[in-house]
Amino acid sequence: MAESWRTRLARWRFNWFPAFWGTGAHITYIRADWLELRIRIPWNWRTRNYVGTIFGGSMFGALDGVHMVMLIKTLGPGYEVWDKSGAIRFRKPAREPLYATVRITSQEVAELRAEAEANGRVERQFSVDLLSSRGEVHATCEKLLSVRRRARATRR
Repeated sequence: MAESWRTRLARWRFNWFPAFWGTGAHITYIRADWLELRIRIPWNWRTRNYVGTIFGGSMFGALDGVHMVMLIKTLGPGYEVWDKSGAIRFRKPAREPLYATVRITSQEVAELRAEAEANGRVERQFSVDLLSSRGEVHATCEKLLSVRRRARATRR
């Protein structure tokens, strides 16, 4: 599915948001229904650390908040979504651009809605790999998110 003009605008705004811009990463694609998002972290002077590899803070920062925003957009205004924790495991130093594809399935969204409706709140862990162009895993990031039904729906 292609980007819509709304997700294209959101991608542009995300990339220019100072906290995200500071990571050196770029969101390259947001699917029209917010179920897929792609990120590229270049290997350049802004993302390099002292030993010449991509800085771990750039890797984690590029993925921080992405799942939360995707769920906020897909679940709608009747739900609150918060990042609870995050962890990153570095597997291999990166001296080349890295790529991540963040996907949430419509089935996962439906399950989150149902569990939040039944239990009031649900926590779910999401995982995403940072890959080289050859498909080698350089880091794995895990995010724990909390979803709950709003007492009163608000408009976003």
